[in-house]
Amino acid sequence: VTRVLESEDFRREEDSDVSGWTDRFIYPGQTFRHTDHLLTNFHLPKSTLYMLACAFAGPSYLKQAYEEAIQARYRFFSYGDAMLIL
Repeated sequence: VTRVLESEDFRREEDSDVSGWTDRFIYPGQTFRHTDHLLTNFHLPKSTLYMLACAFAGPSYLKQAYEEAIQARYRFFSYGDAMLIL
């Protein structure tokens, strides 16, 4: 959903259907225009989803969050614990 919201071509008029695709790749250093919260899992390092979370929260903040999650024995990956980044 984040990729769609942040896509350049995303436009929604009231009461209209939207369809299409995006090739948007989100990576650290990009500015988010339409997203101000992110609910996601703890992802594998070097994955595209980890990069998206780094882009949103900042690499150093996310690294600290992962270190705390490891110490607290959080579960990682698809069926693990989630994090809410505000």
